[in-house]
Amino acid sequence: MSLTRRQALASAGAAAFASGLAKPAIAANPPIRIGYLPALTGPSSSTGVGINLGIQLAVQEINAAGGIKGRQIELITRDTQSDPTKAVNGAAELTQGEKVSVVFGPVNSGESLAVVPLLARQKVPQVHPCWVDTLTDPKKYPMCFRNAPTNQQIGGAANRYVLEVLKKKKVAVVSDTTGYGTASVNAYVPMLKAKGAEVVYQGNIDAANPDLRPELLRMQAAGAEAIMPWSVNAGFLSRIINTRGQMNWDVPIVGQTTLGSGQTKALLEKPAYWAKVYPNNFRTVCYGPGGKLTERTVAFLDRLKKAKIDMGDTLLWWIALGYDSPIMIAEAIKNVGPEPEQIVAYLNKLKGFPGVYGDISFTPEQHDGYPDDEIVMVEANSLKDGAFNLAPGYAA
Repeated sequence: MSLTRRQALASAGAAAFASGLAKPAIAANPPIRIGYLPALTGPSSSTGVGINLGIQLAVQEINAAGGIKGRQIELITRDTQSDPTKAVNGAAELTQGEKVSVVFGPVNSGESLAVVPLLARQKVPQVHPCWVDTLTDPKKYPMCFRNAPTNQQIGGAANRYVLEVLKKKKVAVVSDTTGYGTASVNAYVPMLKAKGAEVVYQGNIDAANPDLRPELLRMQAAGAEAIMPWSVNAGFLSRIINTRGQMNWDVPIVGQTTLGSGQTKALLEKPAYWAKVYPNNFRTVCYGPGGKLTERTVAFLDRLKKAKIDMGDTLLWWIALGYDSPIMIAEAIKNVGPEPEQIVAYLNKLKGFPGVYGDISFTPEQHDGYPDDEIVMVEANSLKDGAFNLAPGYAA
C-alpha cells in the first residue's frame, strides 16, 4: 500500500511509513543498504550539508518506526569533498564493495556529471537532485531519476523574473568554473537571448579568485542592468554581493539558491548588501500571504525543531529535499523489494509523491520529477527558519 498524503504530512512523519507493518526482530533481518554521495566538505558543500540534515532525520525516523518490513536502513556514506574524482571513487566503492541497492546523490552537478555514467554501467538505481539538464535521459540512463528541477526549469524562472518582472534587458551572466557553473552559463545565455535579452557580459571565474572587482567593473562598463550568478559556492557568491555593495552599484542580483543561504549571509560585509538579491527557491517551502507556510511545511518545521536541527546557516528546501529522498526510496523498496529492476519499475510509475519539498512524479519516458509551477524567486534578506518571502511581483 502506498503512502497517502495524510500519512506523509502527519506529525509523526516517517513513523507513519511503517504503520500496520509487522516489526520482526531486527537482528534476524539484514539491513537494506542505501548508498549516499553528499559533498559534506569542500568549496561546494553548502548544499550537501543542508541536505544531509534532512537525510539523517528521515533515516532515523524510518528505522525508529521499524524500518522497511522489519529491516533497518543502513546509509553507506562517501563524502565527495566537492571533487568529481572522489565522487567517482565513492560511487565505485558503494556499488562494487558495499553492494548497495540504490544510490542517492551526488548532490552537486559537477560530481554527478562524472558519476551518472558509472552507475548506469553498473546498473544501479540512482536518485539525484542535480540540475544540469543532461543528467537524466531515460534511454541513456534508464535507472537514473531526478527529484529536483532541471537547469531549463530553474533558468526559465530566473530569466522570466529579470526580463518580465524587473524589466531588465541588459544582463551579465557569470559562474564559477565547476561543471555546474559552466553548464549553467551555456544553458542560460541562449535562453536569455531567445527571450530578447542582451547578454552584455558572459564569464566563468575561478571561485577562489579573491578580487572580483575587475569583473564587476567590466559588467558595469558594459551597461549591465542585472547580474545573474550561477554557483553553489557561498564564498564566490558573497564576493559578488560584497563587491557590488562596495561599488555602490544598485543593480539586482538574480540567480542560484545559494545566494540566499545562511553561509552566504555570514560572509557579507554589511547586512544591507543583501538587498535586491533574488535567489531561486520553491513555493512549497516559502512564506505565502501573511507570512504563512503550507501545513505540510509547518509540520515539518515542528519536527526539525523537536530534533534540535539548527537552520541558521542553511536553507529549508535543502533539508526538505534531503528528508523526502530516503522516504521516497524506502517507499519503493517497501512496495516492491530491493532489487534494482523492481525499484526502477516502481519509480517509473510514481505519481504525486507527497514530499515536503514538492510533489514528485515520474514516467518511463520522463525521469525529471519536479513540477514547473513550484519554482519561484525570493527575497534573500527575508530569510527566516531557512525559508523566504516571495520576491516582489509574484502573485500569492
